[in-house]
Amino acid sequence: MNNRDIAALTDKYVTRTYARIPIALVRGKGAKVWDADGKEYLDFLAGIAVNNLGHCHPAIVRAIRQQSQKLLHVSNLYHILPQSDLASELCRHSFADRVFFCNSGAEANEAAFKLARRYGLEKLAGKYEIISTHNSFHGRTLATLTATGQEKIRAGYDPLPTGFRQVPYNDLSAVEEAIDEKKTVGILVEPIQAEGGINVPDEGYLRGLRELCDQRGILLIFDEVQTGMGRTGKLFAYEHSGIKPDIMTLAKALGGGLPLGAMLAREDIANSFGPGSHASTFGGNPVACSAGLIVMHTLLHGGALKNCVKMGKYFVEGLEALKKRFSFIREIRGEGLILGVELEIDGNKIAEACLQEGLLLNCTAYKVLRFVPPLIIKKNEIDRGLDILEKVLARQ
Repeated sequence: MNNRDIAALTDKYVTRTYARIPIALVRGKGAKVWDADGKEYLDFLAGIAVNNLGHCHPAIVRAIRQQSQKLLHVSNLYHILPQSDLASELCRHSFADRVFFCNSGAEANEAAFKLARRYGLEKLAGKYEIISTHNSFHGRTLATLTATGQEKIRAGYDPLPTGFRQVPYNDLSAVEEAIDEKKTVGILVEPIQAEGGINVPDEGYLRGLRELCDQRGILLIFDEVQTGMGRTGKLFAYEHSGIKPDIMTLAKALGGGLPLGAMLAREDIANSFGPGSHASTFGGNPVACSAGLIVMHTLLHGGALKNCVKMGKYFVEGLEALKKRFSFIREIRGEGLILGVELEIDGNKIAEACLQEGLLLNCTAYKVLRFVPPLIIKKNEIDRGLDILEKVLARQ
């Protein structure tokens, strides 16, 4: 089947919840993908920061194959070895003592909300409200879209659940003013806002939030669904700030391309979850966790983090050169290989034109081009991507 046939099939039978680009990607390797018509693309979107180790990484494919020949699925009523191994690795390399596994970022954030409320009920005299930020993105379930600080995500789903409030991002005084001594159980924040436009906070912001939470005795929750698993050049973005959260959520790149999410927490907080308090049928699936183990090992020992830092700097240098040439580029921001280029013109048209030239990226917050290529990206691939981008920008 070609692109047109697959698109027709999708349009006929799949719900129209996506404004789909009219190509069908059928194969991928490293930083490249091919559509059903055989056209090759350089992928600087990586499944929206999912394929951090590139498409079909041999070690991940091998782990999936080996585990699928032994056990595809078993209930969480029983112990699951790959799940236990991955939980151990995540805890050993983070602040956390316990892990709850699920299938997505939204589910990880749901677990964080439920744990925070249970903890608030047991330890904080019934506090339940969570403060999040404007322009944030935390998921598409009713609770997570309520926590999300974007009206376009929330529109059409009233009445929304109670217990969430938003304040401006990167504004400590706004957070402090919003804390209700009788209601607020925690603060939820992305170390870098991804869907909101690759917004990087001031150096002292996250540290200030930690201090606020310590002073008020409430929880600091980091949504690292997009920044986690090496995207910023460290395993977790919070490591750049020199502080630790109380709860952290992961997904996207954790499973190497398979659905896998996780909520991590300290022991004293995680103890508020007991048997029957939360669950997920497929959470911690043995195949997904086997892939996750390879992701962890490759990030920590395979040089991907160092490459992310090196190639991130190289990429920014190239983008800065374009900024000097094109006056409608306002700002370049990000960390590692999560980068945003804010424009004064419509970014969607630029992304569409790049697609035609064989470069995959997308536009977020209307005018910000988002670049989240695989962490294994090579210098010559960045050069090629910059050449395509320059060609497209020159037409403007």
